[in-house]
Amino acid sequence: MPSPARTIVDIRIVESHNASERNAVMYHAAMTDARPTPPASARRLRWLLALPKLGIVLLLVAVLTLIWLLHSNEVEEERSALIKDVLWLEQNLRFHLDGNQEQLQQLALEMSSEPNRQKHFRLRAEHLRKNSPDIAQILWLDANRQIIDALPTANHLDRDIEPFGPTAAARAFELASQLGKQQYSEPFFLEGNSAFIELLVPIFSERKLTGMLALVYPLDTLLASQVPWWFTEKYKVEIVDDNDRLFASKTHIAGKHNQSYEIPFDPPGAGLLLRVTNYNAPDNSLQRLLVAAIILLASGVFWSLWLVRELMKKRSLAEDALREEHAFRAAMENSLTVGMRARDLVGRVIYVNPAFCRMTGFSAAELVNQAPPMPYWAPEQLEETYAMHQTVLAGDAPPDGFEITFMRKNGERFQALIYEAKLIDGNGRHTGWMASVLDITERKHAQELARQQQEQLQFTSRLVTMGEMASTLAHELNQPLAAIASYNTGCQNLLNSGKASPQEILPALEKIGLQAQRAGKIIRRVHDFVRKSEPKRAPCQFGEVVEDCLGFVEAEGRKRHVRIECDIPPLPPIPADRLMLEQVLLNLIRNGMEAMAGNPETERVLSIATTIRDNELQVSVSDNGSGIAPEIRDKLFTAFFTTKPEGMGVGLSICRSIIEFHRGRLWVEDNPHSPTGSGTIFIFTLPLDAA
Repeated sequence: MPSPARTIVDIRIVESHNASERNAVMYHAAMTDARPTPPASARRLRWLLALPKLGIVLLLVAVLTLIWLLHSNEVEEERSALIKDVLWLEQNLRFHLDGNQEQLQQLALEMSSEPNRQKHFRLRAEHLRKNSPDIAQILWLDANRQIIDALPTANHLDRDIEPFGPTAAARAFELASQLGKQQYSEPFFLEGNSAFIELLVPIFSERKLTGMLALVYPLDTLLASQVPWWFTEKYKVEIVDDNDRLFASKTHIAGKHNQSYEIPFDPPGAGLLLRVTNYNAPDNSLQRLLVAAIILLASGVFWSLWLVRELMKKRSLAEDALREEHAFRAAMENSLTVGMRARDLVGRVIYVNPAFCRMTGFSAAELVNQAPPMPYWAPEQLEETYAMHQTVLAGDAPPDGFEITFMRKNGERFQALIYEAKLIDGNGRHTGWMASVLDITERKHAQELARQQQEQLQFTSRLVTMGEMASTLAHELNQPLAAIASYNTGCQNLLNSGKASPQEILPALEKIGLQAQRAGKIIRRVHDFVRKSEPKRAPCQFGEVVEDCLGFVEAEGRKRHVRIECDIPPLPPIPADRLMLEQVLLNLIRNGMEAMAGNPETERVLSIATTIRDNELQVSVSDNGSGIAPEIRDKLFTAFFTTKPEGMGVGLSICRSIIEFHRGRLWVEDNPHSPTGSGTIFIFTLPLDAA
């Protein structure tokens, strides 16, 4: 909740304009207080102020027009350069293809009259491929389109698609044979979607077709070898057809394209187009930088002409917003139930909200400017409250808040939870402390009631547990009492016979004493377990706690045929409530024995083990029962949740609350060492120190 200091800061921020704004405010006030300006002078002043604005507008229009013209000129220059480069590239490709075509025609003429034609073909074809690495294959075909020889291999690349109908190369072969001159094939795809074209030159002997020479060009390789690197640094080169199907491309750049130009790719023709696209390059020209600076400067001048008018408008809007904000914050303060109190660096109260006044019963006038001791401090805790006051002023207030007793104006005490934070002004300076105060009297009362109910529930749970074990304990207690009666009858018979000596009676009396101690120990355990007492942590030996629990459950273990294995090494004393730990152990042991009711007798083994790690005592109770289903494991420690038909569902919930009271943890795991393949381990920890 904002304090008056924060509100003052807000007002100060609104009113703290720069020097230009203050001058404008003074000018506005002077113009308001002065006499009205004559109409002619006012109109002249408005025109004088409008002329610079008009000039700036015209300047901006001129600059924008200049930018548009420069941009249009630049685009036209780029297109002209693109067309020139495309024409150059097309001529270069044409020259290269025409040169290969002439060499192939010369070879065809020579082979028509050469006696050793195969050797001559090999020699000239190897020379041609060495000078033109973009040629994938040179073939020598007969009149029936059968391969006579080929470099580098005798495999005709176009033969792979012949089963699917007439190929592009086959159509070109027929056309070259009929026309009697060189012919380029249509592009076709082979070898993983690579595009190829063939140049076919017929071989005639005495005006009769005797064969055909073919050059196979991969279009990607053609571009890679004939398009120079500097060209691909500026453009993207593509070979496409009329349907915009891509056959080959080459570029070293990527991004958004600017413009493109297409030209027929002839040779080889067949509807192929050579498309060249240029891309936007980063513009770092000084000319555009200067234009941008001019626009920025013109915009600043134009804005400065409107500054006075805008400042007046902003001030009016700021005042309206300040009034609305003040009303909004006042409404928030009046609706808060959390008390807010602000103090300066020496502890003097500088602000309280209505909720704090209602909480203490004092008015804001009675509290503001008050120095310690405060009227709402409880006299019986004056020293403690003043010490906490000094701690807060020193900057050492607990970050999680602290509890303290305050006094209302009518003398009634109440518990308050206080959170202290630094009070920072608009310049970032620490000017005091802001406190949030909550009345937690009802909460404390509810917590105390819940604690008492929890203790009563724990006591009731112990009584229920002892009631369930009553028959077993009665049978256990009946054994020493029967033995005492038997020994006593024997002693009486010896005394009545008159022949008894003290040495004969003494062993029986000693056994009577031992059985009486055994019965008394059972009664003491029951009495200690069911007595009602306040929880109190004191040093105790955990081994003795386990021994007392085993004294309770030994009889029930024999009845259920459960073997209890207990390995408790010497342990240091732990700060704990002995009775509560017995309740936890007894509950976990009885749960483990009940879980093994369906097991064979040889597998009914319950283990109790302890280890010390990280300054904690870790206790585990393991059984070989049926285990715990995953869907109920998360609800296992929930109050009133039980899987037993007659269970109350509070045992494990109470066990967890007891362990958490001792600052420990209780959880459950599967038993990996169980011979039945299932089983459960309940584990809880207890700290070894009393902090």
